[in-house]
Amino acid sequence: MLKRKITKKIYVGNIAIGGGEPVVIQSMTNTLTKDVKSTVRQIKSLAKTGCEIIRVAVPDEESVFCLKEIIQKSPIPVIADIHFDYKLAIGAIKQGVHGIRINPGNIKNKNKIKEIINIAKEFNTTIRIGVNSGSLDIDIKNKFKNNIHLGLVESAINYIKFFEDNDFTNIKVSLKSADVITTILAYEKFSEMSDYPLHLGITEAGTELPGTVRSSIGIGYLLLKGIGDTIRVSLTAPPSREVVVAKEILKNVGMRDLGPVLISCPTCARRDIDVILLAHKVEKLLSFVKSPIKVAVMGCAVNGPGEAMDADIGIAGSNEGGIIFKKGRVLKKIKQQEDLIKEFLKEIKNLDKEWQMKKEKPV
Repeated sequence: MLKRKITKKIYVGNIAIGGGEPVVIQSMTNTLTKDVKSTVRQIKSLAKTGCEIIRVAVPDEESVFCLKEIIQKSPIPVIADIHFDYKLAIGAIKQGVHGIRINPGNIKNKNKIKEIINIAKEFNTTIRIGVNSGSLDIDIKNKFKNNIHLGLVESAINYIKFFEDNDFTNIKVSLKSADVITTILAYEKFSEMSDYPLHLGITEAGTELPGTVRSSIGIGYLLLKGIGDTIRVSLTAPPSREVVVAKEILKNVGMRDLGPVLISCPTCARRDIDVILLAHKVEKLLSFVKSPIKVAVMGCAVNGPGEAMDADIGIAGSNEGGIIFKKGRVLKKIKQQEDLIKEFLKEIKNLDKEWQMKKEKPV
């Protein structure tokens, strides 16, 4: 069991963040916020995928006025993303958002930040202090030009002191860079100095493949070190892909039971079946499964059951069709490959049903 740093607990709507609570998945809409219908539709879809908190961009007053309806129709808490204009932050809070994200470095006037703090106190609204390497004050950049991670930390600590001096502690913090190592070092250092809850992410991580790799390394490493209370995987891809990757990260570091884990062997000349096609078919079948079962797809029956003996259920190809196995032991031999998926689906449904029954059974 991983030992996590216990941070201060705050709430975004009805979702607890920090204090040892489960790590929360966030994403951000890519619809125009003033297009309420499209934004709500996307939020509901993301919630079904596994998103637990959603952030929406608020670039103008028209977007501010649309927030109230979006919040009313959203199944999950809504955070307003604010840059530069403090009046948009104040307006968003008054509309009832559950939290706001600001980069104080983009709002230079401290009196304006103080106005945001005062209205956030009145409405009990959570604020995320989001510090990015690209928006550090020039003095901090010059001071830490060879150690930007220390600049991120000092900037965050300075902002926190200003918030605390104004009697506001309902905050979480992020210290992001597009560079994985810089991000890791910043979060590690900050975690040693503060117990405020941390929002993890690699900013501007890239398109789906490189972005997934960078995010998995950075976020996964920090989670394995016990650091982090909420995450967003930032991809140049549909928001649903961000949520899927976030779920996979949390499942594979052993922090959340968020559905099945699929393992599959690499393709090789020993395979008796098109393992690539088979793995993709099984992956689609698993979309309905809620239980945290481990599912294996193997290319041949020679090593399949043995190599995947810890899988709850597995499938492997053979010259005569295929086999279905549980915990390394053959359960069924299927003569026709076209019947393999059908029989495998039956077994997966049985396992999923058993898990649901155990979950619902009173202790």
